[in-house]
Amino acid sequence: VQLQAYGGGLVQAGGSLRLSCAASGRILSINAVGWYRQAPGKQRELVARISNGGSTYYINSVKGRFTISRDNAKNTVYLQMYSLKSEDTAVYYCNGLTPWGIPFDSWGQGTQVTVSS
Repeated sequence: VQLQAYGGGLVQAGGSLRLSCAASGRILSINAVGWYRQAPGKQRELVARISNGGSTYYINSVKGRFTISRDNAKNTVYLQMYSLKSEDTAVYYCNGLTPWGIPFDSWGQGTQVTVSS
């Protein structure tokens, strides 16, 4: 199963955006799905994660602003982002996670999110 992120764009600070992560197959076959981001000059970081059972995890900097959810019938995971800040500017990726929390080797193209101040 491969995952592809889309839905990025240019938004003003304080605005909102929803990203989608579409799976090429049955998303329930994946233990968990994570949203990652990579800003220029920085390492890729995990932003949020959702398990098959619906458990979620967020990094501190996005808690209360981002919401990860999944629609198993549509084989899609979403990342709803509110109160966006300039520091959220990055290329966002989604990827599956093994039961040990390791992302799959293959990464999709990512989607650019640019927050203007």
